[in-house]
Amino acid sequence: MMRYPEHADPVITLTSGPVNAYAQVLRGLGRTVLYDYDPAFQLLYENVVNKAQQAMRLSNRPVILHGEPVLGLEAAAASLIAPDDVVLNLASGVYGKGFGYWAKRYSPHLIEIEVPYNEAIDPQEVEAMLKAHPEITIVSVCHHDTPSGTINPIDAIGALVSAHGGYLIVDAVSSFGGMKTHPEDCKADIYVTGPNKCLGAPPGLTMMGVSERAWSKMKANPLAPRASMLSIVDWQNAWSRHEPFPFTPSVSEINGLDVALDLYLDEGPEAVWARHTLTAKAMRAGVTAMGLSIWAASDWIASPTTTAVRTPEGVDEKLLRQAARARYGVVFSSGRGETLGKLTRIGHMGPTAQPIYAIAALTALGGAMNALGQKLAIGKGIEAALAIIDADA
Repeated sequence: MMRYPEHADPVITLTSGPVNAYAQVLRGLGRTVLYDYDPAFQLLYENVVNKAQQAMRLSNRPVILHGEPVLGLEAAAASLIAPDDVVLNLASGVYGKGFGYWAKRYSPHLIEIEVPYNEAIDPQEVEAMLKAHPEITIVSVCHHDTPSGTINPIDAIGALVSAHGGYLIVDAVSSFGGMKTHPEDCKADIYVTGPNKCLGAPPGLTMMGVSERAWSKMKANPLAPRASMLSIVDWQNAWSRHEPFPFTPSVSEINGLDVALDLYLDEGPEAVWARHTLTAKAMRAGVTAMGLSIWAASDWIASPTTTAVRTPEGVDEKLLRQAARARYGVVFSSGRGETLGKLTRIGHMGPTAQPIYAIAALTALGGAMNALGQKLAIGKGIEAALAIIDADA
């Protein structure tokens, strides 16, 4: 059955990003594209940075880089890591492991703690590694590794790194805005996120918190990029209406981010986090009641912004996603790298972090499984999810 052919738009996108943007954000993207040195745009840019500072709960102004957050992550490696740095990379998933490849490009001194990709980093292991290797200067960690749907305890890790005197790089691309996490909570020196996940805006920008000591280190690093798309230092003062931009900023994306930040701050961060948490909790309950299992080794490390569902024996995961889209018009994400084919990711981010979307996801997932010969108790899954949702009412 193909009710929704591949060339047609899906009905609902429930991926781990990019997510479908809020309607208000899409309207914001349609604002006039101003000349970047028009005083009106310079004032808008300064105001957007100030809103981002408020949302990220920073004591200094964040940086906006004009490319999706992979730009920010690579820029962090290129700018902060010098050849004599010893980097401890914490790998609990595909993206955490991937940062190590960038780190290795800028320093040959790389140490890793790697755990199975359905588990999280144990702070005690980090503490032991820092004691065993006092020469470690930089620690990098992915907060939410979406290809596994797992969360690392970055506040505890950050406290250890700070006590050690090291610098901490945090990938919070798919966690900020969907749960309680901020750069200074985890003592991050570079904290990378973006508007294209939990803030419900399109991909195209990086939001970055940078500590004062990280600014000093980057400026002292002669190999840190300058006059480059990877430069962070060039953008330090670009927030000010009185300072020039290093190159043309993404005007339309700034228009969209302006709206996304307004929505987040007006609803209230705690309320936003609560609906992400509730949606994921309902989804996990439904998945289990239906007869499937969650990829994460425990609920304690399962993400409130992405649910990773383990692929049952004998099921072709690609065909599963194709069936969900063709039959019900619902799009899910695949795994990545080592988790490809082993799990299906259902995103709860931004506009789809609403409990009713857990019901839609369970229906499409269960129906697609049944179409592939897996006889699941879809009704029980829906009942379990509704019980979670109604208990919160």
